[in-house]
Amino acid sequence: MAEAEAIRPSRWRDRNLLLLGILGFSAGVPLPLVAGQVLRQWFAESNLSLSTIGLTALIGLAYANKFLWAPALDALRPPITAWLGQRRGWLLLIQAALVVTIAAVGFTDPTAGAARTAVIAALVAFLSASQDIVIDAYRIELLGADDERQAWGLTTYVWGYRLALLASGAGTLLVVGPLGWSGAYLFGAALMLPGLIATLLAQEPPLVGRAGPLGWRGRLRGAVVEPFKDFLRRPNWLAILLFIGLFKLGEALAGVMTTPFYRALGFSREDVATVATVFGMLATFCGAMAGSWLVGRLGVRLALVITGLAQMLSNLMYVALYHAGHSMPMLWLQVGIESGTDGLADAAFLTWLSGLTSRSFTATQYALLSSLAAVPLRTLGASSGWLAQELGWPGFFLLTTAAALPALCIMLYLLRVLPKTDIKAG
Repeated sequence: MAEAEAIRPSRWRDRNLLLLGILGFSAGVPLPLVAGQVLRQWFAESNLSLSTIGLTALIGLAYANKFLWAPALDALRPPITAWLGQRRGWLLLIQAALVVTIAAVGFTDPTAGAARTAVIAALVAFLSASQDIVIDAYRIELLGADDERQAWGLTTYVWGYRLALLASGAGTLLVVGPLGWSGAYLFGAALMLPGLIATLLAQEPPLVGRAGPLGWRGRLRGAVVEPFKDFLRRPNWLAILLFIGLFKLGEALAGVMTTPFYRALGFSREDVATVATVFGMLATFCGAMAGSWLVGRLGVRLALVITGLAQMLSNLMYVALYHAGHSMPMLWLQVGIESGTDGLADAAFLTWLSGLTSRSFTATQYALLSSLAAVPLRTLGASSGWLAQELGWPGFFLLTTAAALPALCIMLYLLRVLPKTDIKAG
C-alpha cells in the first residue's frame, strides 16, 4: 500500500493522462449544445411546451445506438487520415465534422422551425457518439487492464469532460447575451479545437488484438459477430446488461427536466450558469476523485453499490428545493449534492464498464455497454416532460428517486454471484 501511495503523485505528470483530460473535454463539448441544457434553455426561451422540451431527449438517440456502427470504427481504416492510425485517424475526421455541424445549429431558429434545429442537432449527436466510441476505445487500450490505472485515467477524463460541460454549458449561456444564439454556437464549435490538437499530439495505441481476418465475410464476422458472442459467453451476462441499462434511469429522468424546473422556480439563466454549471462542475470533480479512491479501496462492484445509493438519494434534493422555492442557498446545496454524487457514481460505473471489455473488441463492446447506459435517457427520458406535467414537480422527482432501486437490487445480486477478486479489504 505504501508503494502504491508513493507512485500516485507521478500519475499527474503522465503525458497520457493530460491528453486523456483534453480528449475528455472534446467528448463533453457537444452534449449540452444539442442534447442538454443549452438547447433546452433555447427552446424554453422560445416558449416551446414542456412536452416538446422533453422530446429533445430523442435527439441523443445516437448515444444509445452507437454500438450499431462501432464495429465499422473498429474494423475499417479511416479515409484521408489513415496515416494517423486507426483510432486517431477516425478521431480527427469526426472532430473536424463536429466543428462544422455545431456551428450550423446556431444558424437555425427554433421558433420558426424547431424540427430543423432538431435534425441538425441529431447529426451533431451522431458525430459526438462516434467520437465517444473512438475515445473510449483509445482510453481503454492506452491504459491497459489494471482497474486502478483505469480509474485514475477516468478521473482525468471525467475532469476534462465536466470542464467541457462547464465551458459549452455555462460558457455558451453566458455569451448568448452579447453574441446571440448564432454567436454562442460558434463559440461552442471553437471549443472543439483543443481536442483536434490533442489528437494530433497523442500516441496511437498498439494494434494488439485488432488484426481482423482476411476476406469481407471474415472481417464482418470479426467486427460484428464475434464481439457480441464473446460477451454473451460470460456468466450472468443478462443481469449485467440489465444493471447497465437501469443504473442511470433515475438520473436520466431527472436530468431532462432540470432546466425547465429551475426556470419554473424563477432562477435566471445566469443563476443556472453560475451555480448549476460552474459550482456543479467543481462538485463533480470532487466526487470523481472520491469515486476513484473508493474503487481502489473497496473494489469496483462494491463501490458501485455505495455510489449508486448516494446517487439515488440525491434526487430527493430536488423535492427539497421545490419546497424551498426561489432559494439560492438551497440551490447551491441541491447542486452540490446532486453533482457530487454524480461524479462519485461515474468514476465507479465507467471503471466497471471498461473492465468488462475484451481487448480484441474494445470499441464495439464498450460502445454496446455504454449505449445501454444511455438508453433510459434517450428513450424513457423523452416522457419526462409528460410525467412532470401529470405528477407535478414533487411527485416527478420522487418517481426518479424510486427508479434507481431496480439497478441497486441487481447489483446486490451480482455481488453475491460474481467472483470477488476485485473487492479489496478496507
